[in-house]
Amino acid sequence: MDTLDRCCDQTRGWVNDAIAAVAADANRSADTHLLPFPLCGDWGIDLYLKDESVHPTGSLKHRLARSLFLYALCNGWITEGTPVIEASSGSTAVSEAYFARMLGLPFIAVMPATTSGEKIALIEFHDGVCHLVEDPSKVVSTARALAAERGGHYMDQFTYAERATDWRGNNNIAESIYQQMAAERHPIPAWIVVGAGTGGTSATVGRWIRYQRHCTKLCVVDPENSAFFDGWRDHDPEATVAAGSRIEGIGRPRVEPSFIPTVVDRMMKVPDAASVAVLREASAKLGRRLGGSTGTNLYAAFALIAELRSRGETGSVVTLLCDSGDRYANSYFSDSWVDGHGLDLAPYTETARRFMSTGEWVEPS
Repeated sequence: MDTLDRCCDQTRGWVNDAIAAVAADANRSADTHLLPFPLCGDWGIDLYLKDESVHPTGSLKHRLARSLFLYALCNGWITEGTPVIEASSGSTAVSEAYFARMLGLPFIAVMPATTSGEKIALIEFHDGVCHLVEDPSKVVSTARALAAERGGHYMDQFTYAERATDWRGNNNIAESIYQQMAAERHPIPAWIVVGAGTGGTSATVGRWIRYQRHCTKLCVVDPENSAFFDGWRDHDPEATVAAGSRIEGIGRPRVEPSFIPTVVDRMMKVPDAASVAVLREASAKLGRRLGGSTGTNLYAAFALIAELRSRGETGSVVTLLCDSGDRYANSYFSDSWVDGHGLDLAPYTETARRFMSTGEWVEPS
């Protein structure tokens, strides 16, 4: 009888300790807050923001990074000393750098050269190395090549996001939203609005809605220079665009494997100027700075609420506060950055202000 033993007690012991360390991080973290967004008057409709900025690494991607590390550890892809490489526009890399440092692993983030300096600084704070790429379409191929060259593991959030997260429960973001909504006057949301970066969040939320047989509909928002909307509209999983997204954290030049179009009820393509205008107006309303993808989410949430009102319906809408606007002081909150990108915020600012004061929605022509 031939036998071959590929495992040693030392390797298994390190992996066991690593899994315990990552799991302990989740156990130490309280759930994120569900914040009511102040609307004018009682319209019979409530808007909530799931505040993912309070995670230890400051964004929604903390959940994803934890799941990806557990998935890779349990699959035997990461062992002691394995270099970890990721393709990321910033927030996922910040969170993965945090977990890599926790486990004593080298981490390299391959990112577009346009990634905000604030995010680069956060990755480096967690001992990560930033590898910047001029062509956003080359980020994934560069990450794969670096992993092969260094004998490391390419984490590949764009493929594994939808399968690394336990969509049936285990305190995933969808389960958390419904638990926190239980005591509200409209506990089952009419709509949940999320962005598409990997597609993992929309896959998790959409599957949970169906698994629990809720009547909630899922709206996915997509910024300019992203392929998700076109791919969903045209039933084309091969859809691509040439330019990179200016709204960090969402938008991709191709439809990623983690995006599950069949769980999405509606998609909206949101202009970048609208995202920036709304995040600024909403930041002033809340007294705190919001990130770009939160502006994209809120633009769609406002439009959906206006639709509900026009039909005389009541209910609730939930979306995500993905990260803090403090990471974008030199971009979305900089007038020179806005002007340099040729964004005209004025018509979308007027739309947001009119909605927040009257509930009326007038889409700029």
